[in-house]
Amino acid sequence: MHTAIDPERNIELDSSQIDFETGLARYDAFLACWQAETSSAGNHGSSVSMALIDLDRFGTLNSQIGRAQADEVLRQTAGFLLNAIGSEGKVFRYGGDAFAVVMPGTEKEQAFFLIEKTRVAFAELSKTRTPTENIAAEVTFSAGIATYPDDGGTPMDVIRKANEAMYRAKNNGRNRVCIAREEKMVTKTSHYTQGQLQGLSRLAKRMGVGEAVLLREALDDLLRKYNA
Repeated sequence: MHTAIDPERNIELDSSQIDFETGLARYDAFLACWQAETSSAGNHGSSVSMALIDLDRFGTLNSQIGRAQADEVLRQTAGFLLNAIGSEGKVFRYGGDAFAVVMPGTEKEQAFFLIEKTRVAFAELSKTRTPTENIAAEVTFSAGIATYPDDGGTPMDVIRKANEAMYRAKNNGRNRVCIAREEKMVTKTSHYTQGQLQGLSRLAKRMGVGEAVLLREALDDLLRKYNA
């Protein structure tokens, strides 16, 4: 299997970790980078932030302009993000029409200003596109920001917080950036069968983790699978 070094990110990648459509490293490479950066931040008492960026109404756009032109939107978005983020972060294809940015040594406020500046520039640029460029006008994105260790004690906790913030940006009108905040938890007892709860309890004991941790990880995987 062929491997390559991305000179800007200093990440060793094999061909399976490169997204064909955008040229960015894929989710597995993002996760490895994120885990390494959070470990480093923990060891050095510093912070690392991440952003999840999702194009607005991309499913509708895909239907309107066709797969080939929608793929071109993804390629141009990837190029734009690489140029806009520059040396301040590392850009990945998270899945579907979503991208992830890892920002080492960056506090939440710094991360917010960087992604917000990027969002504004992306929205402004989209207004200048014309039909001859085969790109639908006014393509925008929504984003969620979360920081380790402020927003969670594990890498996956922080990813979940960034995801929640991104959905909040979508629900509040799209084309905006939201930061992670304290979550309101709901009881699980009214949503699962007794057999499911008993199995969950046994699995949690066997793995030595809380039941809520397992449920959140399962839901995160489901949402990412369907790019919801």
